Amino acid sequence: MTIRFLSMMLAVGTILAAAAPARAFDLSKMLGNPNQDQALDTFKLIHVSDLAASVANPQSGVQIYDANLPDTRAEYGIIPGAHLLLSADGYSVAQTLPSNKDSKLVFYCKNTQCMASHEAARRAVGAGYKDVNVMSDGILGWKKAGQPTVAVSEPKVGNS
Repeated sequence: MTIRFLSMMLAVGTILAAAAPARAFDLSKMLGNPNQDQALDTFKLIHVSDLAASVANPQSGVQIYDANLPDTRAEYGIIPGAHLLLSADGYSVAQTLPSNKDSKLVFYCKNTQCMASHEAARRAVGAGYKDVNVMSDGILGWKKAGQPTVAVSEPKVGNS
């Protein structure tokens, strides 16, 4: 009886292992990189503490970009000094990002489930920027950590 059970479990495991690739999902496609261009996945994920340290250091030269929708900005505010993107995938790289491709760029959106910041970061990497980061915690993580936000009174787009 034990041998029959083990044989059956082994058979089921083999079938599941063989079928797994058919059920697997493509994370790269889900995150906005449908062609699996590995060069576009070279941005770094950082946390609130990393960005807070950069903001506290005036020598860091960090440029922060908010990829949230207007209603999210109205509800939660923005990180002080953040530049507002019109959209994650439609902003003008030439008009919005600094001309120096070595600038430290940090993109964020609402929270860890939001992928707008990832898409915006991929556009920067694709344009040749070398120090591209995504604060994966988003504005909700920033606020939860007790970091300051400011209300959006008038649109501040790009490098204003």
